Amino acid sequence: MSLARRSVLFLALGGCGLAAPRAPDAGAGATLQRYEFQQAHMGTTFRVVCYAAAAGQADAAAAQAFAKIAALDQMLSDYLPASELNQLSDRAGAAAAVPVSPDLWAVLKAAKHWAAATTGAFDPTLGACVRLWRRSRRQESLPRADRLQAALATCGWQHLSLTGDPPRARLEHRGTRLDLGGIAKGYALDQALLALRLAGCPRALVDGGGDLALGDPPPGEDGWWVELADPFPATASAALRLRLARCAVATSGDLYQRVEIDGRNYSHILDPATGLGVQTRVAASVVAASATQADALASAACVLGGAGVRELLPSFEGASFLLRGLDAEGARWSWRSPNFPHR
Repeated sequence: MSLARRSVLFLALGGCGLAAPRAPDAGAGATLQRYEFQQAHMGTTFRVVCYAAAAGQADAAAAQAFAKIAALDQMLSDYLPASELNQLSDRAGAAAAVPVSPDLWAVLKAAKHWAAATTGAFDPTLGACVRLWRRSRRQESLPRADRLQAALATCGWQHLSLTGDPPRARLEHRGTRLDLGGIAKGYALDQALLALRLAGCPRALVDGGGDLALGDPPPGEDGWWVELADPFPATASAALRLRLARCAVATSGDLYQRVEIDGRNYSHILDPATGLGVQTRVAASVVAASATQADALASAACVLGGAGVRELLPSFEGASFLLRGLDAEGARWSWRSPNFPHR
């Protein structure tokens, strides 16, 4: 899958409300200790921080969280030919809907929801354009116009149909390919945090390459300290620190993944209208109820820009935004939604 390099950092010192069942601390009444683990998945490093009464409990909880992430990686990656996602794409244009696993159905349902809410700025059916743009970035040359138009003709989130009980999915147009790089990692973060909670470690966070799913705060604290690095810093101390719990934070932008072609800068984030990388220099940080939502909206905000986000803000179900960028003359600008958390 196509993964964005993020610019969110966290300080685990421990709201928003992550929708997960409440489970009591397995060590209720005992002294909770901080434990930290990390593994590589989805082309990045995932880190688990949790508080538990004993090392064995923390080890078991983290193992369950990482196992869920690994399973989702195998399922949702567009790089693995045998992934369930690619098997669905391979059957695009089939007359009948394809049975899919509950996890894939849940991700696709969320992806279609946020595609509609963003009026297509987030689009999970851009797989053909993503593949073409990856080649362009490697070769540092724009795709041929005929190939770009052919790829664009296969895209359109409206052509993804979903039915439940049992879960099924269908891509109506032959050649359409799914790419969930803008939402799959967020879903994995949510599922890993849920696994920790169900294992008796609700005081936890999961960090996936800088994107965060935050559970209950550390003992004696009212939140986790989250630091948002400034992608275009004017000073060395330009980071923004927030205190958050039971929510998620995602940042997307072109700070580390951009390419210059014919004197123009292009992001790794695609504009669904053109099939090419976004040219505006912008980074978007989103605080939302879930990492799935924050991940999708962070990518979409880079396409929409400040004006587009302002117009659609009521559709984003309480998510808050911080956008920072450079204008055509290289001057820094920033915009935050009225509901964005204070320091």
